[in-house]
Amino acid sequence: MKFLLLFLLSSMCLLQAQNTVSFEEGMTSPNATISSIDWLAGHWKGEAFGGIAEEIWSPPADGSMMFSFRLLDQGIVSFYEFGHLIEIDGTLLLQLKHFDPNLSGWEEKDENIDFRLVKIEDNKFYFDDLTIERISDKEINMYVEVGQEHGTSNEVTFNYHRQ
Repeated sequence: MKFLLLFLLSSMCLLQAQNTVSFEEGMTSPNATISSIDWLAGHWKGEAFGGIAEEIWSPPADGSMMFSFRLLDQGIVSFYEFGHLIEIDGTLLLQLKHFDPNLSGWEEKDENIDFRLVKIEDNKFYFDDLTIERISDKEINMYVEVGQEHGTSNEVTFNYHRQ
């Protein structure tokens, strides 16, 4: 099921990556604190993959922001993500895990998907194959590379509006 979903997600995107960058061997993450991205806190919703994507980010506290994500397709949950953005070693790291609608995890028990910070420019935070862009106080874009594990990498755009 999850492999089919990832294949469908990646095949629905026809454009090459334009808003994401990869963390390459030998790179170091720039200095950053959680307060530099505190504008992300809140409830965000938008359309994606023919359904409704929703993210809820907590305000920063003690060097972290936690979040939850769900994708609804025709009123049914397709999958969830749970994770956090944390300050570590003077920079930021985004970590998450995926779950089926019944909360069965996609990743192994002790594994996370890590997105290391690559760079910060104006209103964009570039993590490894994931970019968070502030459009305004009421709108953000998230760009994510999907399909790498299947050899078909495509950038997906999530346009969110504050609820």
